[in-house]
Amino acid sequence: MTEKKEIFEEMNRELLAFLDNSPTSFHAVENMKSMLEEAGFQRLLEGKRWKLKRGEGYYVTRNDSSLIAFRIPKEDFAGFQIMAGHSDSPALKIKDNAEIFVEKKYVKLNVEKYGGLLCAPWLDRPLSVAGRVVVRTPDGVASRLVNVDRDLLIIPNLAIHMNRKANEGYEFNAQKDMLPLFGGEDAKDGFIKMIAGEAGVEPDEILDTDLFLYNRMKGTVLGMNREFIAAPRLDDLQCVFASLKGFLAAEPGASVAVHCVLDNEEVGSGTKQGADSTFLRDVLHRINSAAGRGQEEYLMALASSFMVSADNAHSIHPNQPDKADPTNRPYMNEGIVIKYSANQKYTTDAVSGAVFKAVCEKAGVPYQVFFNRSDVPGGSTLGNISNSQVALNTVDIGLPQLAMHSCYETAGARDTVYLAETARVFYSSAICGEGNGEYRMIW
Repeated sequence: MTEKKEIFEEMNRELLAFLDNSPTSFHAVENMKSMLEEAGFQRLLEGKRWKLKRGEGYYVTRNDSSLIAFRIPKEDFAGFQIMAGHSDSPALKIKDNAEIFVEKKYVKLNVEKYGGLLCAPWLDRPLSVAGRVVVRTPDGVASRLVNVDRDLLIIPNLAIHMNRKANEGYEFNAQKDMLPLFGGEDAKDGFIKMIAGEAGVEPDEILDTDLFLYNRMKGTVLGMNREFIAAPRLDDLQCVFASLKGFLAAEPGASVAVHCVLDNEEVGSGTKQGADSTFLRDVLHRINSAAGRGQEEYLMALASSFMVSADNAHSIHPNQPDKADPTNRPYMNEGIVIKYSANQKYTTDAVSGAVFKAVCEKAGVPYQVFFNRSDVPGGSTLGNISNSQVALNTVDIGLPQLAMHSCYETAGARDTVYLAETARVFYSSAICGEGNGEYRMIW
């Protein structure tokens, strides 16, 4: 690929704007919908019949937090080319009856942890609230997106004078240490009124909420030579954004191109909109049926399909390089990371790894490999979970980053372009197999 400075700068501007406007999975999906519709994609509803046309692009959402977009070839298709990521990030979720009145002087909010977040970075910084509310309507209920777009909350640290051992390590108590300060005594009973105002309804019209705290610090480019980006929710919206950019830029190939974004990966994927749900399987079945193909042809198509599970990876940490595997050492700005695990926490095997390396080489993009240290258990991702619903040859990849699961993460300023270009080549191709471990690639 042509590595011009302007290409990286423009991609980072677009990525950071996407991140700034996507404080929750609901907002990320809404922003993807806008990008798809601007490109001519048509919305489908799961509760309606699908009439699909060759050569057209479509998208469907589930729970307003997961999205699958696809483009059908003009001719009969060989299989499915899928790149899947996740829309959620670790955060603090606001409980019902959120207000806690303290000393008749402060109002704080009751929250719980969502996913495996690093607690410390959430303290002593401006926070706000975003998500969705479900309101009463004349015909039933409806969802409304909300984002209190101002500095609103803070989780104050305890002064070191009152905890002299704070710098020797501290175990955060989510029910005690992580509750945000909302206001003074005059803020009492104001939270739900504020949320109702943001939703354009009366407080008694709100029946339920899915609201999260989010970090107000904007994403930025930094480093001596502007070689890094830092922002909230890089895991995994960096991969999601790069996948969508490649998907929209791709030339229609011989397979159905599928951009798949699933929710709740950070809490195990076991929801109706997660990787362990039927969402992807249902969509692929309906595409197959709309093309007039039967069950055996569906299974044949799966054998000629390939999935890229794209979820960010760990870069070598400059202060803790010994935490990484001694011989496989991925760095930011040095290419896409292919992730391996003997215990199958990642789906990559010799075949899927080789296929993805061939795609990277076709795209002219560098790649690296990741293994956990053998004495350190690693995390998992959505690839192997989704395979329990749709059995596909799959590779797990990601972009290298630091401070994963912090509310402000760091990644390479070149890597989003690398994945977007690889996704473009991947979605423009067909990786055809017959289930015997051999693949023919149609570029």
